[in-house]
Amino acid sequence: MNRSVPGRSILWLSILPQALTLQAADLRIDHVTVAGRDLHKLERAIEGVGLRSEYGGQHANHATEMSIASFADGSYIELIAIQPSADPAAVRQHAWSRFLESDAGPCAWAIRSSGVDAEVQRLRSAGIEVKPPNHSGRTRPDGHRLDWETAQVGLDGNGTFFPFLIRDFTPREKRAFPSGRPSVSDYTGIARVVIAVRDLQSSVARYRKALDLPEAQRQSDTELGAELAWFSNTPVILAAPLNSRSWLAQRVNAFGEAPCAFVLGRRGAGKHDGARTSVWFGRTITWFDQEKLGWRLGVE
Repeated sequence: MNRSVPGRSILWLSILPQALTLQAADLRIDHVTVAGRDLHKLERAIEGVGLRSEYGGQHANHATEMSIASFADGSYIELIAIQPSADPAAVRQHAWSRFLESDAGPCAWAIRSSGVDAEVQRLRSAGIEVKPPNHSGRTRPDGHRLDWETAQVGLDGNGTFFPFLIRDFTPREKRAFPSGRPSVSDYTGIARVVIAVRDLQSSVARYRKALDLPEAQRQSDTELGAELAWFSNTPVILAAPLNSRSWLAQRVNAFGEAPCAFVLGRRGAGKHDGARTSVWFGRTITWFDQEKLGWRLGVE
């Protein structure tokens, strides 16, 4: 753990008459979020598997603080936890309060946006529920103020089933790289977001309707205990429990449909101590030690 702090415009969605269309390659992950009660615990766990994090500061919501494990492609893992002197009411009202209080690990993901207002209007024109943009921010420990806006897509929860949109008012690199450079060098960035869902068929249909995606490829993975669906050329993998007694079924029952695992891209040989592997859609996923980390993270 290290607490030292020192071109083209992405249009996520565009509308054609009577249709919502998406260039799958533009589903560009801004960051993914891992939640827990204690930030120091989250930092130690991620450092234990070789990923260095940097303290990013307290959010302006009087509820949470965060650290960042950032990658060369600009994506990052946000470790978010309850502030030591948090306002209990603010914690209860937080969109991810259940995840925070229960040390749930993966809880949300975000997509970069170049213009939230325009994208919200396009989504609404296509019949997709989107909450009004919300202005937020935090102050880094070095006093540098960061400001951004977000918008929740869908009604399931902020960044849970669908990603939320985020656009920076201050330079994005100041948010992604607290010390001015990526904190992790062995991996290229976040390659996949695995979303736990109750029913694969209906979830695939929702994604296809909302984002005009092609038919998903499907397979089962007994290691994860899931039936999977992947939309080609996107980072999205949906995972439904293979049976009602699995960890995945228990997670969906406890937290709803939300991310349950993330997968990093490999740089060269990489350095990780994972022993278990899965093969997803022709790619080998090696899993970090879940007992050491406390949640599921893989490398492809």
